[in-house]
Amino acid sequence: MKNQSSLNYTRIAQAIEYIQTHFKQQPRLEEVARALHLSPAHFQRLFTEWAGTSPKKFLQFTSITHAKWLLKEKQVSLFDATFETGLSSTSRLHDLFITLEGMTPAEYQNGGEQLTINYSFAPSIFGSLFIASTSKGICHLVFTENEDEALQNLRAKFPKAKFQAAMDLQQAQALQIFQRDTPDLNQIKLHLKGTEFQLKVWQSLLTIPMGALTTYGAIATQIENPKASRAVGTAIGSNPVAFLIPCHRVIQSSGVLGNYMWGATRKKAIIGWEGAQVYNEIKPENGLI
Repeated sequence: MKNQSSLNYTRIAQAIEYIQTHFKQQPRLEEVARALHLSPAHFQRLFTEWAGTSPKKFLQFTSITHAKWLLKEKQVSLFDATFETGLSSTSRLHDLFITLEGMTPAEYQNGGEQLTINYSFAPSIFGSLFIASTSKGICHLVFTENEDEALQNLRAKFPKAKFQAAMDLQQAQALQIFQRDTPDLNQIKLHLKGTEFQLKVWQSLLTIPMGALTTYGAIATQIENPKASRAVGTAIGSNPVAFLIPCHRVIQSSGVLGNYMWGATRKKAIIGWEGAQVYNEIKPENGLI
């Protein structure tokens, strides 16, 4: 079993190297599988299990990484970036950026130059919050002890965006989640950027009911990638929107609560508070169970 596992790892390493070397030719699944002397179906399944994403998506990630470097560092035109990345048209590059980055190629190249981001600081029962939004929705929500550092980190993601200290309606609606009568989460819009795998994981987190807990393995199974628990953990650790995307409801299969980006103590407090809210909702008026 160990030898087979080692062989599979070697094959995936070869596949990754092949894709990264030949991405400008945008190789098809059959071509990469042939280079590894595997059937396309077997290669697809093996790669997805080991890498946490499909060969096609990995090719897209590789392509857009190169395109981002060209646009940011070389300041090439969209046409040249498309040509140098091996894509067939600028519309494909545009679609790729919208899917994986949550913005157009021009917005990325301009560092969010035409993007206006409202931000504000607000208290919560779990500590100070820093929340930011665009016209599309909430793009950032973190617990913070240092307001200057929080704003600096957000500016680094959008160096040319226009920032204004303002509490808008979207932020106000989102912050209602800390009240006992929580709002309809479907009414809160999010403006997120991430890989398709990250977005799938974050979407899965949104289905965990308040007061409930799940595991990394269960999330991996829910997104139909049962062997990707480690990749799921990485995606959860990259969650840009605290509490609204409830990564605090994911624990280890052993029952250990595990780490939390904003502190293990805060995670325990949030889980306990949510459990109390659910208990109070179902508890009969006479206090008898």
